[in-house]
This record gives sequence, C-alpha cells and structure tokens, in this order.
Amino acid sequence: MREHMGKSLSTGFRIETRYRYNPDVRSLPAMVPVTIPLLLLLLPAVLTALAVVREKELGSIINLYVTPVTRTEFMLGKQIPYVAVAMLNFGTMSLLAVTAFGVPVKGSFPTLLLAALLFAFCSTGIGLLASTVTRSQVAAIFLAFIVTLVPAMDFSGMIYPVTSTEGAGHFIGRIYPATHMFTVSRAVFSKALSFASLHAEFLALAITGLATLAAAVALLKKQES
Repeated sequence: MREHMGKSLSTGFRIETRYRYNPDVRSLPAMVPVTIPLLLLLLPAVLTALAVVREKELGSIINLYVTPVTRTEFMLGKQIPYVAVAMLNFGTMSLLAVTAFGVPVKGSFPTLLLAALLFAFCSTGIGLLASTVTRSQVAAIFLAFIVTLVPAMDFSGMIYPVTSTEGAGHFIGRIYPATHMFTVSRAVFSKALSFASLHAEFLALAITGLATLAAAVALLKKQES
C-alpha cells in the first residue's frame, strides 16, 4: 500500500521553481519601475544644478546680496519650480508605463506619488548642492551627472542588490535616496504594497531631502568674499 502511494505521489506531482513577482521573467516589468526613478533623479538634478551657478556667471546673484531675502527662501524659490516640473515628468512617465509599455500599477498609486514628491526634493536638492559648490555651468552639470548617475546605477540596487555590495559601496547604497525610491517603485508596481509596508523608505527620503537642502543653504554665501 505504501509503495503504491509513493508511486502515485512521485508520478502525480512535480516541483517547479517560479518567481513570485514577474513570473514570466519579462524585461519591461523589471526595468520600467527603476527607469522612472532613475530619470526622476537625473533630469531634475541636472536642471536644478544650473539654477544658482547661472546667476553667478551672469552676475545677477548680487540681488541676493542686497535684498533681505534669506538663503533658505532663495533656495526654495529655485527648488520648488523644478520639483513641479519633476512631478509633471513623473506623471507622464507613469502614464506611459501603464499605456505604452503595459506595466500596471498593482499597488497604491498615491503611495508612489508621495514617494516621487519626496524623491523630487532629494534630486533637486542634490542639484542645488552641485550648483552651490561650483562656479560654472559646465562644472555644475558634470558634478550633477557624477553624483547621481554613478551611485544610482552601481550602488542603489538597480542592477544587483545592495546586499551584494561591500565596504564603501554598501554604505553609499544604504544612504543614497535612489535605493529607497527603487524599493518603493518596485514594491508598488510589482508587489502591490502600500505605505504601511514602506514607511521606513519614506522616512529615509524625507531626511535626505531636508539634509541636501540644508547643506546647499549652508554652503551658499550671502555675500562674495
């Protein structure tokens, strides 16, 4: 009897390994959720990197020196319009992801929208920081490219997991905002998760956004030395 049952089980069942998310192993559902944050990081940072340094080159930065406007107000005035542009780009890219590429948003879109807003403040903050510490537009663009594209692609889990990195690369991956935005985007697009499961990522994005803005404000001189 046992031999008969063993033969039935051995012939009636077969164990297969399947992927829980993206079971067909298609490239678009894997790449679209990380391509959107990558563009949301790169483009706003490069555009914002020109915001302050352009005024340095033109000499119009003198308006900051002779008016009672604080450095924080000046920086926010430069940052917020680019955040608005970034959110417009995010909406367009999300629409294209769903309609043109056929990658549905399985989770909470408001969660993804909030993460994109915080991430837009992070990316524009990086751009402001690059603009503050440079004196030419070429240098600002180059610095913005280096500090956004390289960490995002090499250390933030876009190609391989952050857990597989070691040393300085692992540390950069843990603190870089793209790591957390990639996690949120993948979780919402592919895993149908919501804010309750991703609150730690939102906290990291909020802290990074405030830190980059504070650093840019601190490094901006209120008058030429």
